[in-house]
This record gives sequence, structure tokens and C-alpha cells, in this order.
Amino acid sequence: MPSLNDIRSTFLDYFAKNDHEVVASSPLVPRNDPTLMFVNSGMVQFKNLFTGLEHRDYTRATTSQKCVRAGGKHNDLDNVGYTARHHTFFEMLGNFSFGDYFKEDAIPYAWELLTKGFDIDPKRMLVTIYHTDDEAAEIWKKTGVPEDRIIRIATSDNFWQMGPTGPCGPCTEIFYDHGEHIPGGPPGSPDEDGDRFIEIWNIVFMQNEQFEDGSMKALDMQSIDTGMGLERIGALLQGKHDNYDTDLMRALIEASAHATSSDPDGPGNVHHRVIADHLRSTSFLIADGVMPSNEGRGYVLRRIMRRAMRHGALLGAQDPLMHRLVPALVGQMGQAYPELGRAQALIEETLRLEETRFRQTLDRGLTLLDEALAGLPDGAELPGEEAFKLYDTYGFPLDLTQDALREKGRSVDVAGFDAAMEAQKAKARAAWAGSGEAADAGHWFDIAERTGATEFLGYDTEVAEGQIVAIVQDGAPVERFEGPGEAWIVLNQTPFYGEAGGQVGDTGHMTNLENRDVVGAVADTKRFAGGAVFGHLTRLESGALAVGGSVHLTVDHARRGQIRANHSATHLLHEALRQALGSHVAQRGSLNAPDRLRFDFSHSKALSLEELARVEAEVNAYIRQNAPVETRIMTPDEARGIGAQALFGEKYGDEVRVVSMGRAETGKGVDGATYSIELCGGTHVTRTGDIGTFVTLGDSASSAGVRRIEALTGDAAFQYLAGQDHRLAEAALTLKAQPQEVPERIRALLDERKALMAEVAELRRKVAMGGGGDGGAEARDVGGVAFVAQTLSGVSGRDLPSLIDAHKARLGTGAVLLIAEADGKAAVAAGVTDDLTGTVSAVDLVRAAVEALGGKGGGGRPDLAQGGAKDAEKADAAIAAVETLLGELS
Repeated sequence: MPSLNDIRSTFLDYFAKNDHEVVASSPLVPRNDPTLMFVNSGMVQFKNLFTGLEHRDYTRATTSQKCVRAGGKHNDLDNVGYTARHHTFFEMLGNFSFGDYFKEDAIPYAWELLTKGFDIDPKRMLVTIYHTDDEAAEIWKKTGVPEDRIIRIATSDNFWQMGPTGPCGPCTEIFYDHGEHIPGGPPGSPDEDGDRFIEIWNIVFMQNEQFEDGSMKALDMQSIDTGMGLERIGALLQGKHDNYDTDLMRALIEASAHATSSDPDGPGNVHHRVIADHLRSTSFLIADGVMPSNEGRGYVLRRIMRRAMRHGALLGAQDPLMHRLVPALVGQMGQAYPELGRAQALIEETLRLEETRFRQTLDRGLTLLDEALAGLPDGAELPGEEAFKLYDTYGFPLDLTQDALREKGRSVDVAGFDAAMEAQKAKARAAWAGSGEAADAGHWFDIAERTGATEFLGYDTEVAEGQIVAIVQDGAPVERFEGPGEAWIVLNQTPFYGEAGGQVGDTGHMTNLENRDVVGAVADTKRFAGGAVFGHLTRLESGALAVGGSVHLTVDHARRGQIRANHSATHLLHEALRQALGSHVAQRGSLNAPDRLRFDFSHSKALSLEELARVEAEVNAYIRQNAPVETRIMTPDEARGIGAQALFGEKYGDEVRVVSMGRAETGKGVDGATYSIELCGGTHVTRTGDIGTFVTLGDSASSAGVRRIEALTGDAAFQYLAGQDHRLAEAALTLKAQPQEVPERIRALLDERKALMAEVAELRRKVAMGGGGDGGAEARDVGGVAFVAQTLSGVSGRDLPSLIDAHKARLGTGAVLLIAEADGKAAVAAGVTDDLTGTVSAVDLVRAAVEALGGKGGGGRPDLAQGGAKDAEKADAAIAAVETLLGELS
């Protein structure tokens, strides 16, 4: 008896021998069809080949395509587990011709494989054709199928269309007769919905193009698109009538039974079937980059997960179950789909985390639901407001509330729930309007509410298609925008990264799929509406883009690669600084751009040349290690529990992406095994070696207690180092030294310069204080307060606080005003001794001086305040203004 793995291999090998390219399954998230939530058939990845928009180096192909039907119009979720052939995840075997062979080859290929490759009795099969397709009928007869087993169907069941317009054509379907002992009639009969005759293969003859007026014409390139469900043909070849009795599904059912210590064929059988099916769909979705969330694809994933987890709870599982079944799935399907093995750790962790949280939600929600029902009359609906409270306050979804109530013979006031949801949205919008955001934030909120969040595809692709859901031009929503000009384009899904967490937004191109001559340059990508909506700043020279249209999206690959390298280097730099300077180092800001990186961190003094060299060497050591960069999903608390560093300015939800890189040496790293672990939503290299090399440009002050390092990676770093070598040779000639002596000679010159600057600063301070000793500017009495006022030159603003302190120490009690003049501008500082701050504030004094100088503001503490102005010529007026105020205050 062949296994499903054997059947898959037999199918692909047969078509490979017949000159078909064996093409790997595409990811479950469609990259080339923005109208689909998930890939639901084998032809999706080839859609643009059929329409002629894309060309590849082959004209015939075969695949085993992973598919999910659990959202949108293709939604089998509620039937899964209760029928023999419904799945959320299934594999579609297919062979395709793009203008190569047509009916006369496609039909014999299918018949030969079924009757000879799989040894199926031809007398147990019949076929259907579209009622006017005489050509297909004749080919079937030549193949050996009797006319009485060729059924003509006059409905859309045997006529396939890609959409209301576009490629279309008749199809022929192959059915297997399971025998008279099973109820049901042949296709086209009144009893066709029975289980006796089961469709096993569909062959579409893509031969026409449909137009809006209903007319059709023959396509220049006539093609073939076929599909055969692996689970269905597997059941047939294994002598089963139920897909869940095939070897692969049976192995997963038994794994579920073993983990729950229950009978795989007992009363809980339906629970095991749901778990087995949902284990496949959730694991493959996670492997393809979908993460559980409350929006879009992530919400569908979460719904599938929680449905399986609820069935696990009904089986009596006390602890999280799903993640323990992943090894069984990888064992069954990991060879055919290696992405499962690569993502196994991420799948297990995501399932465990989700189930742990869900079980808390389930227990709490059911208790609260019982309390809400206790006060209602028998059989009464649960008020919508109560259902919304369970959802909004306690995280109990509406569909779970409905399921729980169904078991009690009750229902929910869904209209009331929807009304409560709308009221909450209105309240959120009002809060947003008062939050001080930009005036145009309202329309971004409207867009987010109307279209939902933008789906980000860019963790694993730089090319995709998207549907335009909104356009904002000149600060207002529009339905259409024409070039030349620019506008913000919002899409339902995008591979473009929106600026966040220090990483700049992606750039690239957007091509109108309806008119490929219309190409927009994406100059920037930003996030709006709290990060939910991605706006693409798109410039058009000519043509137009409109809401509802579909576009092909291409991220600038080289630029994205440089950004990724700089972002990953920032993570390594952060940990290297912690190792070199101490655990007090924490990120205070960053910039990850294509040409450079900038990293701000908490540290009180400049790095020495030795410290900077050590940091640079350590980063490069971990780059050379070429360790894989791994991503996991955790709660923020779990992430921090393993030592993950949080990015400055980033907002975190219930789940976070944790990026790990580098194998830690003894005594290094955050968990004893991994060098760098950070919470991060950005894009990163695949391995640390992809960074290339790392070179620092220096260390500078960013603000009080914060240092800044700027650095380069990759080609930019290599070019910089080449230039440094050239400059080093020139310096050697100038200094009359050997090249290896230049760094030490320069260091000595820098030390000498630093000492001279310190000496000059001290001389300036003494001059400002009146020449040294105990001298200084003469104090005068203003309203009973000793007051010193000076206008200084050659003194910087940063020197003023120390001079203020020196004057206050000399006075003992009093107030001081200093105005430092440089290039016509003024830096102002005022000080008040501690005994007078109860009646006189340095903040008031400095503001009075700044205003008289023609400036605004100024601030600080009651004992010391600073400010500045553009016009230093009015220093006398500033001193007079402070004297007046001082007299009034004292």
C-alpha cells in the first residue's frame, strides 16, 4: 500500500519524465494574487504565466502545492473533522502547460498515470466534460473511455473562470466509483451529492478570454491547469473512503491520542481529526511567516489554533498540547517540505505560547459567561454588550462565546455586539483626535477602520502583488491619482518595510497590473494609524493608479540588503558595548539606513581608542562566525526573562519577535549560549556573515549621559578602510614615520591637543572670574540681594554652569547672570544660591534676560537655568531686565 509520500513522489516523477519542471510549492501567503487570503490551488503561483504577464525558462511544470482553505469564500473550517474530505490544509498535485501542450496530451497524461502509474481499474472511473466540448469527448474516447462513461455537464461545474473577466475555459473531471454499497449517484444526477462517486482529478482547458460585455475569444496561448488532491487519491489508493484514514493523517491522529491518553477511535475521534488537520495548517502557516494576531491572516491562524486547542481541552488535556505534536508532523512531512524542519522551533514556541494564553482566556471567559447567564431568563439571548465586554475586557472572542452558548441552547445578540464594537471605535477615534497627532491623522484612522491593517510580507519576500485599498494625496483621500505627481498608496499587503524601530522605510517600484506601462517609484514607506497602515509614497511620471486596482511590488533589493546588514550589525554592536563597558549600556536610539548605522546608548564618558577598537574587533569576530540569525515569538515577559534587550522607542503588544544571533563564547552573551537576543520587528540578515565587515567611524556625545557611535558595514566599510589605508600612507609621509608608527604618533598629538585645550579653557575661566585668585566681577546690591552680572567673550555656553557655581561659592549668598557672546549670538545662564531659591528663581531670571535679547524660553532648576538668543548686542538691556525683575521679586 503506497504512503502519501510515495504517491506524491510517483506523481512528480511521472511528469518529470515527461519533460515537466518540478517546481517547489509556493508559500501559503500569495505573493502574486492580492485578492486571496491564502493559496488555495496549485495554479496560483502560475497565474501570471497563464495571463502572459510573466515568462519563465520552462513551458510545462508539475507541483505538489500546499493549500489552505479557512478564510474568505474558500472556507472549510466549520466542516473539518465532521466529514470525510474537508480540510483546512491539503496538498494539490498538478501539472501545467503554458502554451505548450493542450487537450490531446493532457487527457492521456492523466489517464496513463491513473491506470498504469497508480494501477486504478479504468472500469471504476468515469469523466465529465463541458456539454459543448466535443473535442474533449473525442479525445476521451480515443483514450479508451466508453461513451456511456463520459457525462456532459451544462453548468459552471465544468467551466472554469479566473474571475468575471480574463482567462477561462471548459474543464474535464475524473471521478472514482466507490461502489453500489455507498449512497449517491453519478455527477449531474439528482443524487450527485452522495459519497459513491468522488472527484479525484480536474483538468482545466484554459482556451478563452472573457470580456465585460459577455463575449469571448480564443486565447493566443492555450494552456493546461490541473489539480488532484493528494489526500483524496491517497485514500483511494490505500483502500479507504475517508481522508482521515490515510497513513499520514492516521499518524497525526494517533500522536494526538497518545499525547492525551485517549482512544484514537473512541468517542473523541472527531477531536483528534480536528487536531490533526489544524496541526498541519497552523504549522505550515507559521513556517510561511504568518503569526497569530487580531487582524487578517493572523486572525484566521489564531482561530484555527484556538479551535484545535479547544478540542484538546475537550479531550481532557490539562497542559498545552499542540506544540508536542509538531515532531510527529515534521517526521511525516518534513522531507517533502524542509521549511517545516527549519521552522520547527518557531512553530513549537508559537503554539505553546498561544495555547498557554488561550487556556487562561478559556477558563476565565467560561466562568464570566456563566455569571452573565445566571441573571438572564431561561433561553434568553446573551446581550451584545455582555458579549462585547467578554471580548474587549477579557479577550474572549465572539465565536467562542457563540460555541459555548450553542451547547447550552442559547445564542448571542450579534447586532448588539456590533453596536458595542462601533461605539468603542468611536471612542478610540475621539481619543486619537485629542492626542496631539498631526491634523491629517483622522483620515488614516478612517482608512485603518475601513480596510484593516496592512499585511507585511517582507520578512521572507521582496516581491509580491497587492491591492490598492486607499490613496492619500495632498493630505486627503482620493479614489484615483494621476501622474505627474506623488501620493501615499495603501495596500492590503506589502513586502515594503514601513519605517519603525530605527529602520528606515523601503523604496522600490509599484507596477499597475492592468497597464504595466504605469510604473510608480516608491520613494518611502511609513506607518500610520498607530502602525496599522503602511503608506507607500509613490511618484508617477504618467498614467494613473486607482483604489481597487492591483499592483506588482518590488523592493529595492540592494538597498534592503544594506539596511538589513546595518540593522543586524546594530544588534551585535549593542552587545559588544555591554561586554566592553558594562551592563548599564542600554539603547537610546538608532538609525539603520542603507549607507550607515547610528547607535545611541547610555554611557557617561567618551570611549577610549582601546575600548572602541575592542568593540569593533568583537563585532567582526561574530560576523566571521557566520552564525544563523533566528527569530522566535514570545510574550514580552518571556523575552525579558531570557535576557532579551528591548529596542528604544518600540511599542510591544502581547507577542513580540525575538531576534537571536551569534554563538556566545564563555562568559559572554545574554543567556550563556547566544551572543545577542533582542526584541525587534525589523528585517535582518540570514547569517551574521552576510554583514560582511564592520568599522566604526567614531564616538561622540549625543546628549547628557548618552553617547553615539556611527559605523559602516559591507561594501561601504570596505571602501572606507581602503581610503583609510591611503590616508595612513599620506600621514606617514607628513609625520616622517613608518606607517605602523602613525597611530601612536597621532594618539600623542591628540593627547597634546587635549591638554592644550584644557589649559586654554582654564585660562578662560580665570579671565571670566577676574584674573584668578579671589577676584571676580564686583557684586552690587539689588533689592537686598548681592547680584553679579557679566558679559563674556571666548567662553562657550557649556562652560557657563561651572562659572555660575564658582561665583555662587565666592558670594555665599546672591544671584548671578552670565552672557557668553560668540559670533553675535548669546548663551545665557543664571544662578541663585540655595538660601534664596524660595523667593528668587534662576528660571525667571534667565527667561527675562533671553526675552530682552530677542529670544524665547529658557529653563532649568531654581538654582541654575540656561537659555539662548540670536542677538548678543542687547546684553546691557538683558542685565537691566534681570535687575528690574530681581528688585521686584526680592
